[in-house]
Amino acid sequence: MSRAWRLVQSVTAACAALGLVAALPMRAASEAQPFNDPYPSTYKPLPSPPIVLSGATILDGAGGRINAGEVLLDRGRIAAIGKSVPRPAGALVIEAKGKWITPGLIDVHSHVGVYTLPQTSLDAKSSDVVELRDPDAADTWIEHAVRSVDPGFSRALAAGVTTLQILPGSSDLFGGRSVIVKPVPSPTIGGMKFPGAPQGLKMACGANPKEAFAGRNLLNSRQGEIAEMREAFMEAEKYRQQERERDHPGQSASDELRNQTLAAVLDGKILVHIHCYRSDDMARLIDLSREFGFHIAAFHHAAEAYKIVPLLVSSGICIAAWPDWWGFKPEAEDAIRENIAIIDAAGGCAMVHSDIPVLGEHLNLEAAKAAGAGRRLGFSLPPERIIRWITSNPARALALDDRIGRLATGFNADLVLWSGDPFSVYSKPEKVFIDGALVFDSSAPRPPSDFELGRTITSANP
Repeated sequence: MSRAWRLVQSVTAACAALGLVAALPMRAASEAQPFNDPYPSTYKPLPSPPIVLSGATILDGAGGRINAGEVLLDRGRIAAIGKSVPRPAGALVIEAKGKWITPGLIDVHSHVGVYTLPQTSLDAKSSDVVELRDPDAADTWIEHAVRSVDPGFSRALAAGVTTLQILPGSSDLFGGRSVIVKPVPSPTIGGMKFPGAPQGLKMACGANPKEAFAGRNLLNSRQGEIAEMREAFMEAEKYRQQERERDHPGQSASDELRNQTLAAVLDGKILVHIHCYRSDDMARLIDLSREFGFHIAAFHHAAEAYKIVPLLVSSGICIAAWPDWWGFKPEAEDAIRENIAIIDAAGGCAMVHSDIPVLGEHLNLEAAKAAGAGRRLGFSLPPERIIRWITSNPARALALDDRIGRLATGFNADLVLWSGDPFSVYSKPEKVFIDGALVFDSSAPRPPSDFELGRTITSANP
C-alpha cells in the first residue's frame, strides 16, 4: 500500500468523523463587501446578439452534465440551458454536435502582465511583480504595474480563460492588492478590470519572505514572519478604531495606505490569498486569521494541504495548486500528485492555478493531470466534477460565484466551445464568449499584440 493511499484513508476517516466529507456549500459572494475604488473599471462588453449553441455535451461547472444539450446566450447572460432552449427571433444557432461546452475558465493565480512575455528574466529590469522596499507592501496595487498589451492575455483567452486574478509576487509578507481582469484587448488595465470584483490581498509565508529580506537584516525566520504579521494587524486594528473616532494621528502616508488595506481585510472588504507550501505554515496562518478575525479565501501552491484536510475543510479555505510540481525547493519536497484530488474527495474547495504565464494556456490539461493522479487512487472523477477546479471553485475563492464559474440562468455568459472533451490533449477551444460576445474564434485570424507586430527592415542601399 502506497504512502499516498494510506494518507487518503486516514484523511477520509478523519473527515468522516468530523462530518466534513460532504461538499461545503458555496460561500455567498456578498461576503466580500464592496469598496470605493478610486480606479474604477472602464470595461465595456461587446455587443452580444442572441446565440444558441445546440447539440453539445455541456458541463455546467457545478457538477452537472447535459448530453446533447443547448445554451441560449442573450444580452450578455445565460438566458436558458437544458435539453432544448427557446430560439428568439434572429438568434444565431451554432450547431455543436460532438463538441463540448464549459464555463469560461478562471485562473485564480496569474502574473500575466507583470511577467511580460517574451520573458527573459525575473529581475526588476523585466518584472514588476513585487515591491521589495519592505516586507510589508500592503500599500501597493498590482494593477498599477500591469501591462495590458502583454501577449499572455491573448494566449490565455485562446486557451479558454475568461477571468484572471493577477497577484503580486511572494517575496513580501504583505505583497499588496490583486486585480481581477477579463483578458480582452485594451490599451489600459481599466478596460480589462472586472466591474465590481473585490480585491484580494496577497500574503506569503515561509521561505520566500525570509530569504528575500535576510540579507538586509529585516527578516530571517518563521517566528519573525508571524511577529511582523501580528504587529501589522495590531496597527491596523488601532487604525480602524481611530477611523471610528475620527482621530487621525500623524502617520506617514505609507503607513496610512498599509493600514487602509489591512483594515479593509479586517472589515471583510478585501479577500486574503496566501502563498504557503507547508502544512505547519498553513496551520499557523489559520491561527493568525482567527486571532484577528479575518477569513483566508485560499492558500496558493499548498503542497502539503493533504496533511491538514480536516482543518482546511472546516475552515472553508480553498487551495490552489499545481498537479505535479515537486522538489524544486525545500518547501515542495513533500508534495504529492494526489494533493488536489484528496482535497476534493474530502469535500474541500480544490483549484488548479497557473502562477507562471505559460501554464495559464493549459489549465484544462493541468486539471486533467491532477484528476489522473486521483483516479489512480480510486477516486471517481468524471469531467463534470473536475471542471469545478477551474471554474466554480475559483469563482468561489474570488467571491464572484454569483456571476461566473457556472452555466446557470442569469449568470454572465462566459463560456467555451471545445472541439471535444476539454480534458483531452487532443481538444482545443474553438470559440470563447465573454459576456455573451464572441471574443475568440479559432477559425478567424488572431490580431497580434504590440509585442508581435514586428518591424519592417528596409535596406539602406538602393
